Amino acid sequence: MIKLDRPVIVEGKYDIIKLNNIIDGLIIKTDGFGIFNDKEKQTLLRRLAAEKGIIVLTDSDSAGFLIRNFIKKTIPADRITHVYIPDIFGKEKRKTEASKEGKLGVEGINEEVILEAFRKAGICAEKKTGDSLAREITNIDLYEFGLSGRPDSKAKRKSLLKSLSLPERMSSSSMVKVLNCFVTYEEFTEKVKELDL
Repeated sequence: MIKLDRPVIVEGKYDIIKLNNIIDGLIIKTDGFGIFNDKEKQTLLRRLAAEKGIIVLTDSDSAGFLIRNFIKKTIPADRITHVYIPDIFGKEKRKTEASKEGKLGVEGINEEVILEAFRKAGICAEKKTGDSLAREITNIDLYEFGLSGRPDSKAKRKSLLKSLSLPERMSSSSMVKVLNCFVTYEEFTEKVKELDL
């Protein structure tokens, strides 16, 4: 498994499912062409790129390159690392027929091929910057602060995310990973107290 400090940008949820077995880190989906109109997600990607840099891994078909090129136009080149999967023809298991171009997407590619694509891009593993003993925000922290597992948790999460200028429509598990990219545990607890959540 590759431990990454930078987030990986992929096209959809099945890509995330595939990469969860390969990558220990934040994975964000563009929702395919949805990224073109999603201003909140574009802002999030720009912030992540400015803070840490991003890794872009899209399918090798024309749609994947359209999404990749859109991201390239909105984020400085020195803040993006591109990982390219090879053209492999076939059909994903969950689909009844092959894609229009007949190429496998990220979700259909063998894990070893994906790992090799990361290696070719110069990415093997990254260490978190700063103090390695720094405490990270966890799902248990969200629960203890009432940000998950309670009737009013969704509203509290929304308030916290809004105060941090992050997209409000985020699950608690995604939220933990994103928070750890932007704030320390101490900053998180201060913000929760400040908002009186």
